[in-house]
Amino acid sequence: MPRTAPTNPYSFGFTAASLRPELAGVMAELYFEHGSWEQTRDVVLETNALQCRSSASSNRLERELRPRLETLTPEELALLNTGTLESRVALSWLAAVKRHTFLHDFASELLRSKLDLHDAVLRASDYESFVEEKAVRHPEVEALSDTTQGKIQRVVLRMLREVGILVKGPELGSLARPIVPPEVEDAIRADDPRWLAAFLVPEAQI
Repeated sequence: MPRTAPTNPYSFGFTAASLRPELAGVMAELYFEHGSWEQTRDVVLETNALQCRSSASSNRLERELRPRLETLTPEELALLNTGTLESRVALSWLAAVKRHTFLHDFASELLRSKLDLHDAVLRASDYESFVEEKAVRHPEVEALSDTTQGKIQRVVLRMLREVGILVKGPELGSLARPIVPPEVEDAIRADDPRWLAAFLVPEAQI
């Protein structure tokens, strides 16, 4: 398989946590209370704010969720802190795709293009083809074990269900454009409207 120019490697740390909007809200509240992510981290770990069964689990979850939330703008963080559950879910997905390019590419490139072509069925072959295509420029994908690749796929599908992109249907499920509350969409557009592609918003509406 020919290689093209190298690109930024994919990170798959998102397997440590799905969207977890309720925990994202807890961390956002602590951030506004303490004023820094460093202090937020300390409080989260000292008080077991994420309600984990072990310190190792708490550390692993905190290490994944905090960097996601650090990608959000102050306005987005404020909405995560005070918003509705729908807002928190949308913002948790936004934080995940901002942090992990693999998630963003999968949603904005593959899933959005399928809806544009009026093909709303997500098949295992779609996922496999996407991964094979990305492996051309991302050798770190080929280096993954079968077990890790299976876990990545499971967490990706779980996140898509949580945000409302994947609903019950044939094969892996049916695709739908998720609910993005108006105040969240406004905050995303003020940040960079290109992020709306990960919510399957058509190019003409971006």
